[in-house]
Amino acid sequence: MATKHVASSSRISTSKFPKDLCLRVCGQPFMLNSNIIASKSAKLDKLLKENHVEDVPRLLGDIRADPNTFMIVARFCYGYEINITTENVIRVCCVADYLEMTDSHSLNNLLLKAITFFKEDVIPFWDSSVIALKSAENVFQQVLHLGLIDALFESIIEKVLADPCLLGKPIKCMTFDAYGEKYDDPYRPNARRRLFGSNLISEDLATLSVQLYELMIHDMILHQVPLEYVAASLCQYVENWVSAASQVEGDISFARWMSQRAAIEAVERLLPHERGLVPCNLLFEMLQFSIALEATTDCRNGFEVRIGKQLDQATVNDLLIPCFGYAREQEYDTDCIRRILKHFYSNLSSPYNSSRLKVAELVEKYLAEVASDVNLKKSTFVSLAEMAFAASIKTQRLSDGLYRAISIYLDNHTYLTEYEKEDVCKLLDCSKMSPEACEHAATNKRLPLRIVVNVLFVHQLHLRDTFLKEVSSSDDGLVKPLEEEILKGVGRSSKDRSMVEMERMNCKVQELEKECSALKKELCGASGSRLKRDKGAVWIKMKRKFRCISTTQDHDNCHMKKIKVHPK
Repeated sequence: MATKHVASSSRISTSKFPKDLCLRVCGQPFMLNSNIIASKSAKLDKLLKENHVEDVPRLLGDIRADPNTFMIVARFCYGYEINITTENVIRVCCVADYLEMTDSHSLNNLLLKAITFFKEDVIPFWDSSVIALKSAENVFQQVLHLGLIDALFESIIEKVLADPCLLGKPIKCMTFDAYGEKYDDPYRPNARRRLFGSNLISEDLATLSVQLYELMIHDMILHQVPLEYVAASLCQYVENWVSAASQVEGDISFARWMSQRAAIEAVERLLPHERGLVPCNLLFEMLQFSIALEATTDCRNGFEVRIGKQLDQATVNDLLIPCFGYAREQEYDTDCIRRILKHFYSNLSSPYNSSRLKVAELVEKYLAEVASDVNLKKSTFVSLAEMAFAASIKTQRLSDGLYRAISIYLDNHTYLTEYEKEDVCKLLDCSKMSPEACEHAATNKRLPLRIVVNVLFVHQLHLRDTFLKEVSSSDDGLVKPLEEEILKGVGRSSKDRSMVEMERMNCKVQELEKECSALKKELCGASGSRLKRDKGAVWIKMKRKFRCISTTQDHDNCHMKKIKVHPK
């Protein structure tokens, strides 16, 4: 640590001079000799010449300095050896300037000696510059006019431009799938492990107060310091001042809460908007801090916008933002996710790219997670489902994910009416469901009857297609007679065949809907202890009617029955 020993040109015997001057420093009294102090301080010399010594303390007031620093100044006035260090040089300059301890009043005075030490032993070195800047936090306004703060800023920025790694190594964004599993990529190290390490050094800029740090980073951005290094420093600042402080046991004091909120708001103002500078999971953490600390709306919105630009890098766990506050109506903050989704869609460069499909899958899995919340409103669920559905339009993506979320929601919201269930299921495209999903849906008693009818019909088509493929692989000669049997009476042109097939399918759906309506009335007519038994029997009857299951007697012929739709 840089230290300079300074001694006065002559020793003064303090015993020969009475202590007739009482000065107060932060409320602490210092008994001094007026003549000795006046010999070095032009300010006190003027006051003593114009006023009685007993009136000087009242006129001078409370000196704005810490007692330890003033003790150094007093020792210098008495001719004792003093230590000027990197930690105290700024504060010594502040007191010496306030008392006007300049060379115009006394040669080799304290202010010039302190400034000389500052220029020779602080400015040239990174560690010394950061430590000196940190020591100026409490006297920032008093020392600002001396130009020392500007000199420190220029020195630090110059060193960062020469070596940006002084701010920390850039954070590489991790690549995750929707389940939270990262892709194998040797060039993308674990950002959290590197960023949130505990081996910090005191000379790190992230240890500065919010006021000094914000000014410093702002100047760095103006001087075009590479943004990836700026982002690394900002993430470390959040870890130092917000995340680490939040993990302290016990209640957080109001002062600490305010400092945390000021820190997260400053980071949001400084954080660049470019995509990929900060991993998406860290942006979500910052957003949760801003919500929990009740930061400004602009702060929270700023994080949401940045997340929206790289939402395809998020995982389901990132999206599970808990609702804060005592009067929360649901477990997760779905309104926040909806806003983020809107920001994502507004930033898409093309309507159907890989990012859109990743987010569609992500939202479906998010829906499945939040669907179990019994307090989740139907309108909120439907709104999120619409966003997921919009991303899958005109793609080959299956609707299994959406069906799974709907099934979980209906299982946990049994109070919904038949009409409300149909509203929840309105986005479900049964034609895009896999055979496995159709098989599950066919026996799902939570689904409304209209959806079950559509699922059963689609399931029948799946069974027919599966059977045709099996027959085709075993005996190619059998396929043509079967196809001719199914398409009998249809014209030769492909257009006519398609029209007839569509008309036949529509008729089948109408027939199934009529039969289901009759079954529904039969269910409604059941009463008392028979209701539960009859309901199960009707479901079995309906599934057997639509050939989802078969009796023991016709088990061997069930496949052929499903194929012969148009008998000769």
